[in-house]
Amino acid sequence: MSDELVVGISDMKIARAPQELISYALGSCVGICIIDKVKKVAGMVHVMLPSSSIGDNVNAFKYADTGIPEMVKQMEALGCLRAHMTAKIAGGAKMFEIKSTSTIGNIGERNVLATKEVLSKLNIKITSQDVGANYGRTITFNSSSGDLKIKSFAKDVKII
Repeated sequence: MSDELVVGISDMKIARAPQELISYALGSCVGICIIDKVKKVAGMVHVMLPSSSIGDNVNAFKYADTGIPEMVKQMEALGCLRAHMTAKIAGGAKMFEIKSTSTIGNIGERNVLATKEVLSKLNIKITSQDVGANYGRTITFNSSSGDLKIKSFAKDVKII
C-alpha cells in the first residue's frame, strides 16, 4: 500500500497514519484538511466552488457546503469524533484579474469564506491557514502529525 493518497479536483480521501494526503496545484480551489489526532485519521477535500446551489450537484466534493460535511460524516463512520477534529486550510488564490462585478468575481475568496462558514457550523476549529494571494499551492497533509506542508512556485516550503 502506498503511503501517499492523491486528492484530485472535486475529490476527497481519508487516510490513516502513517499515510499522507496530497493535492496538486490548488489555485482558487481550497484544500480542507481535517484530522482526529486521537484516532490518527485525516481527511482532505479539494473543493472547487463555494455552494452547491450554483452547480449541478452531481459531485458533493466539488462544493464547500456539501463536500466538507460529507467528509466529516465519513470520518465519523470510521470512529472519529468531531470534538477531536481540527482543520487546516490552504488555497483560495485570486488567479486571474477579473472585475468583481462579473459572475465569477473572486471565486477563491468566496471559496475561503464558504469553507470557514461550513467548518464553523460543524464546530471544527481551524488551527492554521495559508489562503488568498495570487499563486497556486501543492499541499501534503500528514495523518500522523497533522502537519500541512505547502509548496508554491518560487516560495519557501511552509509547514503549518
